[in-house]
Amino acid sequence: MDAGKRLENKVAIVTGGASGIGRETVMLFLQEGAKVAIADYNEQVGMAFQNELRECGYEHATYVHVDVSDETSVALMVKIVEETFSTIDILINNAGITQDAMLAKMTSDQWHRVIGVNLNGVYFCTKAVIPYLIEKGAGKIINTSSIVGLSGNIGQTNYSATKAGVIGMTKTWAKELGRKGITVNAVAPGFIETSMALQVPEKVLEKMVEQVPLKRLGQPSDIAKAYLYLASSDGDYVNGAVLEVNGGLSI
Repeated sequence: MDAGKRLENKVAIVTGGASGIGRETVMLFLQEGAKVAIADYNEQVGMAFQNELRECGYEHATYVHVDVSDETSVALMVKIVEETFSTIDILINNAGITQDAMLAKMTSDQWHRVIGVNLNGVYFCTKAVIPYLIEKGAGKIINTSSIVGLSGNIGQTNYSATKAGVIGMTKTWAKELGRKGITVNAVAPGFIETSMALQVPEKVLEKMVEQVPLKRLGQPSDIAKAYLYLASSDGDYVNGAVLEVNGGLSI
């Protein structure tokens, strides 16, 4: 066993694990010795990623289909992971979507869809996983918030509401589950260079970068490293925290 690997033999679920920040997290966790469930809605992309990882020698990377907004789908996903790996140690609630619109033009469907994935999904996944963590008296839950959950953002009523809600759930669960040996924390990314961010017009993107003191977009690896810190023993005494990873944007 390589003593340098920080997640040796740990089992992690990464929702939204087939692309963007989730994909980077899966690869980093595997490199650090974890067995990883790539939990994602996109079956084609998820299976392709699993096969790519297997070809690279990562036998303990397994794709599991899930719709995090559907409680039944989440329960089945968690059951498959437990049956595959015999345990669960870490949950990364990374799955998320945007459907932006100004308040006056936001549709009920846009509201409910984002709430369903970004807020209900975190609740459903955590609720399904905690029995396994409570039984062993240990575990790490890491939720993905956002800088807009702290400061709001024009055109993102639904997204901002979910990311603020994630912070509220994180702090509540940290109090409830800490006594059971389970830490619960959140990471709040700023502007990260993912396909989601790159959909905005170039001029808007330039203005976004200009707001960041470090004068660059964050990389998915910046967030994956924050997840790793909280998931490893390095973060054992961190509980109920919101780790802002935004290049100084919130200063």
